[in-house]
Amino acid sequence: MALSASAASAGRGARAEKVRRIFDRFDTNGDGGLDRAEMAKLVVAVNPRVKFSDDQISAILDEVFRTYAEFILPGGRGLSLTGLLRTYDDGAGDVDRDFLALSLPAVDSDASSPEIAAADNSSSSPSTGAAAVAASLLDDHLKPLGIAGTPPSSSSRAAAAAPAWATSPNHGIAFDSSWSLLDDLEILVKRLRSKQLRKAGSLDTSGGGGSNLDSFSEAGWSREISGSADSGLPLAQWDETSRDYLTFVKELAVLRTRADASRSREEAFDNHMVIGRALSEHRLFRDALASFRRGCELQPTDVRPHFRAGNCLYALGRHAEAKEEFLLALEAAEAGNSQCADILPQIHVNLGIAMEAEGMVLGACEHYREAAILCPSHARALKLLGSALFGVGEYRAAEKALEEAIFLKPDYADAHCDLGSALHAVGDDDRAVQEFQKAIDLKPGHVDALYNLGGLNMDACRFVRAAEMYTRVLSIRPNHWRAQLNKAVALLGQGESEEAKKALKEAFKMTQRVEVYDAISHLKTLQKKKPKPPKGKHDAQGEEAFVIVEPSKFKRVGKNTTLRQDLANALDIRAFERTTKLGHCDTELLRKEMNETDVPVSYSGSGIPEKSIRKAALEVILRRLLSFLKPDTFQGAVKAMNERILSVLDASGSGRVDLGMFFAIIAPICSGPVDRRKRVVFDALLWRPASEGSRGQVRRSDALSYIKLLRAVYIPIHGASDMLEMHGESDPTMVSYTEFLEMFNDPDWGFGILSTLVKLEESDHVRHGSHTCSVCRYPIIGSRFKETKHSFSLCNRCYSEGKVPSAFKLDEYRFIEYSNESEALIDKCMCFNLNSKTLEADA
Repeated sequence: MALSASAASAGRGARAEKVRRIFDRFDTNGDGGLDRAEMAKLVVAVNPRVKFSDDQISAILDEVFRTYAEFILPGGRGLSLTGLLRTYDDGAGDVDRDFLALSLPAVDSDASSPEIAAADNSSSSPSTGAAAVAASLLDDHLKPLGIAGTPPSSSSRAAAAAPAWATSPNHGIAFDSSWSLLDDLEILVKRLRSKQLRKAGSLDTSGGGGSNLDSFSEAGWSREISGSADSGLPLAQWDETSRDYLTFVKELAVLRTRADASRSREEAFDNHMVIGRALSEHRLFRDALASFRRGCELQPTDVRPHFRAGNCLYALGRHAEAKEEFLLALEAAEAGNSQCADILPQIHVNLGIAMEAEGMVLGACEHYREAAILCPSHARALKLLGSALFGVGEYRAAEKALEEAIFLKPDYADAHCDLGSALHAVGDDDRAVQEFQKAIDLKPGHVDALYNLGGLNMDACRFVRAAEMYTRVLSIRPNHWRAQLNKAVALLGQGESEEAKKALKEAFKMTQRVEVYDAISHLKTLQKKKPKPPKGKHDAQGEEAFVIVEPSKFKRVGKNTTLRQDLANALDIRAFERTTKLGHCDTELLRKEMNETDVPVSYSGSGIPEKSIRKAALEVILRRLLSFLKPDTFQGAVKAMNERILSVLDASGSGRVDLGMFFAIIAPICSGPVDRRKRVVFDALLWRPASEGSRGQVRRSDALSYIKLLRAVYIPIHGASDMLEMHGESDPTMVSYTEFLEMFNDPDWGFGILSTLVKLEESDHVRHGSHTCSVCRYPIIGSRFKETKHSFSLCNRCYSEGKVPSAFKLDEYRFIEYSNESEALIDKCMCFNLNSKTLEADA
């Protein structure tokens, strides 16, 4: 390299000259190398404020001589000048600082050494840093602070090499010693990165990887909250099992010891907070957490360590612990002075995000709403509120919040995407398409917008357009199995059976889900057993292969055959039971909650006492009842209950529900014997304040109110609005459990459909051999409904919807229900015997 080629090479030459002069200062025997004794003197000289033990010195020298073995001269002469320059190149020390610490004469910018220049040429390939190198790693010399505590613009390494967050006006660094610790920590991290880069080849510690991070809608985690630790981003790929990392941890412990040895508790707190902040910026969250934990010990009532510890815990995937830290931060902020006002909205936002990660979306809504109240211009809080409201099925409220977020930030692509979803949910598809398109225009690779637009087109039966959207999603995210599965459905809608089968197989490879395998099997069955279309009718390629018959034409053979409408209602309730997973919640858990939950009595608008709680508090109880669910599944369960149950119990929109009435409404679809379910229903009504002291009886009016609500929740198509008027709304008489059962079991005005629901629960896994439904062609699971005249069979779903094969157009259809094939075999034998006797009689 020519020394005068450019200003950069001149600067490099000046730097190399400084390294040479440092080398000459300690090469006391002039043999061209720094042996262990000379290197020890160098370590001590450039760290004047650190008192090293012999063991520490020995460990430092061992690491240097091991890492830079290729630069060790023979004959015990030690580290060469080229080796010392390499240590500085690797970031193990700061040449300028060490040069000033040794009070060496200034170097002319044009000065250079031919020997060093040659060495510079020979070592221009990428290399890594050493671990504990001699120069400046553990220096604790103080640096003068500029005005308002900001790092000085010159003559200080803090100004020249501090990370971006430390150079902002709000860095919060209060002590000089913190700047020194920050300098040394940055060197340690830089060296660790360079070492792991050399070993891994292409370590990505930025969290970005090679992925298109702008593709998905944000999870809400912003730069101002937690660095780059967006919940949707992958964690940095630090190899925490390597020897280099273990060495880094030991060196980090030395820095923490220095912080603990500060002159005051406040200085120690500031030191640990700076260490934690720097580590979290480098995505070393586990190590950063230890520093913030220490900060919590030093200043338990300070908001900042709890807040940042919560950020680290969230980034590490420890969402429950993160929530607890944010709650502590919130408590400290609310108890603090006005200085905490600025951080309160952010605490609420982060707490909401942590709660969402646990599936607690109703609770998250409250915190997002509070953040928006405290800071009305907080577009992110409004966007998150809208997304969370959408997640619990409150689409109109979600639409309003998202529109406000877009008003504050028109280029908010994720808000446009979620608004499109909310509009589609309320049936405003034209506006929804516009919003999805705006999101795509702002972020052309926005996966969520493309995927949701595909779903909208699918719902509108625009299968070609839907397939195009899913194809675009897969071009960005090749492993998006849901897009692959929906693409298969869209292709099937176009009549492209072979292409659909290929897409299904790809989806199965990605996810290995049983339902995808079943779909592939069903498609193969349809292709192998394609029914011959009757005259005038065709299959899915032409006209419908079935007709829908009015209910009056369906007749039952025997009382055990379920009524068509009852089966339709029971199937709907069963689907809700599956979505909410309440079928896996034992009714005894409800009884336990009633015995252990202390709910204060409040009064409704009509003055009736009740044990009412906010929806967010009810969500906490539900989390205990459904503790076996994963967060996303629990969120889906809460959404279903909010849409179907809470919307009825909280018709006024107060945000509160009667807990006893809620328990009574979910008890019938929880697991357990039928008699126990009914008993828990009655106990829940007794638990309500209106029934206290009634000696095991409830008011008839309360029982009737309950049944009206029960039917409004589970059988909304049967208008129960006139029920109370017919039965007596203000009847003051009391009813016992036996009398309540008569009301409950009433098939017309009660909940007699429970017996049909239980039959469905018990037949979930019952199959009928090779019998398939004559309409949908799926294997029959559950009850089989056989038409006695033409002997075709229907599954539960098709029977409840009144579908029959178009080949059989009759004035009347007579069906018999078989719960299993044993019943069918017995019936067949009885018919055979009856026919035999008839033939004998004729003979």
